This record gives sequence, C-alpha cells and structure tokens, in this order.
Amino acid sequence: MKRAIIDTLKNWQVSPIRMPLLLRGARQIGKTHCVRQFGQTHFEHFCEINFEFSPKSKLYFNSLNPKEIIQTLSINQSVPLIPGKTLLLLDEIQECPNAILALRYFKEMMPEFHVIGAGSLLEFALKKADFRMPVGRIEYRYMYPMSFYEFLLEVATNTQLDYLNNITLDETIAEATHQTFSDYFKQYLIVGGMPESVKTFYNNKNYQLCSDIQAGLLNTYRNDFGKYSSAKEIPLVEEIFYEIPNLVGQIFKYSHINPNYRARDLKPALNHLIDANIIFPIYHSNTAGIPLYATRNIHKFKSNFVDIGLLVNHCNLSSAILMQKDFFAINRGAIMEQFVGQELLAYSNNIKPGELFFWDREKSQSTAEVDFIIQVDDKIVPIEVKAGITGRLKSLKMLMEMRQLNLGVRISLNTLSLEKNILSVPAYLIYKLEDLVREAYSHLAG
Repeated sequence: MKRAIIDTLKNWQVSPIRMPLLLRGARQIGKTHCVRQFGQTHFEHFCEINFEFSPKSKLYFNSLNPKEIIQTLSINQSVPLIPGKTLLLLDEIQECPNAILALRYFKEMMPEFHVIGAGSLLEFALKKADFRMPVGRIEYRYMYPMSFYEFLLEVATNTQLDYLNNITLDETIAEATHQTFSDYFKQYLIVGGMPESVKTFYNNKNYQLCSDIQAGLLNTYRNDFGKYSSAKEIPLVEEIFYEIPNLVGQIFKYSHINPNYRARDLKPALNHLIDANIIFPIYHSNTAGIPLYATRNIHKFKSNFVDIGLLVNHCNLSSAILMQKDFFAINRGAIMEQFVGQELLAYSNNIKPGELFFWDREKSQSTAEVDFIIQVDDKIVPIEVKAGITGRLKSLKMLMEMRQLNLGVRISLNTLSLEKNILSVPAYLIYKLEDLVREAYSHLAG
C-alpha cells in the first residue's frame, strides 16, 4: 500500500541532522508494515526486533551502549548490521524501556546508524513518572489510519488521481465526475482507513468482510484496556468506549457518559483512551489569534474517534444504510464531522501531534458553533461541515464578521466553488484544502 509516511521516512534517511526515530500512533494503523516496506526497499539490509513477539530480545538491551548492543545483535541475528546500510526496527518498543533509553546513545555514539522504534502503546511508557526522555536526542513522527487520498491510491485509476491532483478553482467539476468521487467517498466511510480493512476491500470488494475485520479490531482495542488501566479503571474505560458513537460532534460532558460516575473518576479513563490514540480531542479556541493552541480551552472539547470505518461499525450501521442519499443525517451529521476531523489529522504536520480546534459562542438565548478552525500560513480559517448539499452558514459568517476573517470554508457534498468569501470544498478534496485556501485568497486579492 502507498502511504505518505514512506516519503517522510525517506527524508529522515538522508537528513544531515537525523536522530533515532520513534513512530507513534494507534494499534493496527500500519506502522510496522510501513517501516518494514521502507527498510526492505531503501536499505541493503533490514533487521526487525519485536519485543512483544520475542520477549527474550530485551536481553539485547541489558547494556545501553550502542556498540555493545549491535555486537550482541550481530551474534544473535542473521542480518548484517552495517551503519548506513542497515535499518534496525525495534517494534513494540514500549515493552523494553531500556531500548527506548538506548536510542539517545545511538545519537551520541553511533549517529550514522539508522534505527526506528515503533509501538502502539508507546505513550504510556513515555509518560511513566520514572522515565526521562532526553531532549534533542530522539525525533518523533506521528501516524494515523489511511487517509481518503491514500484510499484513492488503492482504488482509483491514475487518470482519476491526476485529475484531482491538478484541479483548481478555475475549473468546473462535471456532475458525473463529482458523483464518481462522491461514490469513492461513501465507500471510504464504510471501509475506513485501517489498512487491513482497506486491503480486504481492495481484494474482495465485500463490505461484510470489511465489517468482520473492523469488529475484530474493535475487540483488539478492548483487549488492550487491561494493559494500560487498573482493574478499577477498566469498567470506566469500557463505558467511555461504548459511548463513543454518542460523543462525536458534541461538546464532551462527563455526565453524558454515565451520571452515576464522577467526573474525577472518568477523566483518567478518558485520558487513557486519548493516550492510546483511540480518541482525539477537538479543543475550543476563541480564535483571537495564532497559534490556535495558545487560545485553546483544555476544559472544553469535542472528540474524534480513531477511524471512521470503526466508528460506523461501532454504530452498527450497514453498508445499505450508508449508501443512501440522506444517510449523513444519521447521528446528527456526526459521521461527516468524524470524517473531516480524521482527514485534518491525517494531513497535518507529522513531526508533532496533530491538533484539532473548534469555536462556539453561547448566549442565554442563542448559540453558534463552527465545527473546525485551522491555520493556513498566517491566516485563521473557519470550517463549517454540512452533512448534505444544503444548509445555512449562520455561525460561520458570524465568526468571520466577529474576527474579520476574509475567507470561510464549507465542507459538504457540494462541488468545488468560490462564491464571494465562502470556499465550498467537496469532502473528497480535503487533502487539497490548504492549497485551495491559498488559491481562494489569491482570487479574493485579485
């Protein structure tokens, strides 16, 4: 499968300031597969150590000295370990804290050696009170499920991809073409971005098989609860996980989970799911300036799930329902908001954790909410998500007037257009959103 992270790894490979790399992200999103593919195609030799599969491999890291580690590995592995020619993958590295600590010494003592650590529950190892990660000795990359564009790379034709990649605001998308990409979009909502589900769909074109894969992945996430939660916390984590379909698109309130639980008890459970990259918070920003995180309110947030396909499966929505014309009205349009949030994360700068923001204004007799706020260059850009092809933009225009923003974005099932200061972007073009925003500003200036 063609994944954007491969290009990131290529740049890391040749960087003159390269450091050992930790690849972070949720379970089963393709981290190991991508590093393995990268190592086998861009290095003469590839060595993979999986601490979960082979616990005895932890013995290789009784020493933190890279030269001693490489010597021990050379004796016990059949792969040549040559600086500059071998990629070493330390998978499920959270199972061996000494291996994480050893990465800093690779930078100091063997900077020419390429080493990547990956782990699905890595966040918990890094957050332990007795664990101190040295600054400036390790770099990070953040990975997410397959984006819609990566899905298109598997299912669309080269002609279709070329057309999308070269589209501009000066062109009109023909209705038949718009419908073709909208159909791909609906397929993605069902299949999602988990690589195993995408692979199954590509090979079989069978939604039920994808659903079976997704159900298994949801169970895998449930089975992990005991790995990062205490016995007392597990029921609370399960409660929040069960309520996920009702959380997307709403401002999070602990009372919505279960009024019988106290917020102070539920909060650690929620943080566990955030650290496991299963839930992503969308923080409130007052949009007073940039960067957006400087004006965020960490106590007021909405939530996004790890993957749209898993969410749809969790909601027990069938492919027949999702292929209907008006299916977006299901769950108050939350499916569309989930998709947009997931796409914005997928195309974010993977050197740092992706961040999502929204805005709202509450008054005694009226409310206003804008679904997402992004920053493009030095501009704040509000985004309103519409589940269908119609809908007013009252909140969007209110925020634009209040903050004197020159451009607003509507993401919907409509085709691409720029009308006055509203840029309408079809859901299948979110991967080009930043370029389209820049182009729109150029049109407005002209």
